[in-house]
Amino acid sequence: MPRLAGGWATLNDLISNGPVLLAFFKVTCPVCQLTFPFLERLHLAGTLPIYGISQNDAEDTREFNREFGVTFPTLLDNEENGFAASNAFGISSVPTVFLIGRDGAISRVIEGWRKKEIEWLGAKTGVSPFRRGESVPEWKAG
Repeated sequence: MPRLAGGWATLNDLISNGPVLLAFFKVTCPVCQLTFPFLERLHLAGTLPIYGISQNDAEDTREFNREFGVTFPTLLDNEENGFAASNAFGISSVPTVFLIGRDGAISRVIEGWRKKEIEWLGAKTGVSPFRRGESVPEWKAG
């Protein structure tokens, strides 16, 4: 897949140093807009590599990243490449987040917004994704 910052990456490239989180999204998806700032907080801990997989073009994806403060690496999986990764992972809604081990095995799938799943990821990374007193919904469909 093309990287938003330039170059290419394969799943093997991404998992070569250990487990990763892949987060598939569309820029117009309100649940993606809710989810990604919390994924960014987990990313800032630096303990689990996170990659956004955008189903939009580069320009719209850059704007999404700016608007929602996303600094983790983003790859493009859109019409230009026939949504190859989305099809390979069986994406039917976004956001869909996969925790993938170094061996390429999927160990966790989160579809839509699930507060408890984001808390679980926080425990895995050693950082709280939520700030004290912050009001976040328990669940939202993607």
